[in-house]
Amino acid sequence: MHELGITQNIVAIVSEHAQGAKVQRVLLEIGKLSAIMPEAIRFCFDVCSQGTVLEGAVLEIIETPGLACCRQCGAKIPLAQPFGICSCGSVEIDVISGQELKIKEMEVEASCA
Repeated sequence: MHELGITQNIVAIVSEHAQGAKVQRVLLEIGKLSAIMPEAIRFCFDVCSQGTVLEGAVLEIIETPGLACCRQCGAKIPLAQPFGICSCGSVEIDVISGQELKIKEMEVEASCA
């Protein structure tokens, strides 16, 4: 399960950017073509965040659909897997979205001075 290593990296990156502040919420964007299972990330997040500034944080995940552009006719093609065929018959396509894994947002507790 490579999601464990991925989640450990997400927790490390968010922790570093939080600079010691308590993290309330993390928003991830995971592409449907990325071979990353959002439910596995959710499970691993609870385990990996224990004892860190992310412990108890809400994890939100947006799943980005697969989309490609045909090199022959320029049509946009929805993809369920990382390959496909255009309605013009071409298999020469470029994936535009669906392979990403991004930390889109993080919300931290405001400190009162």
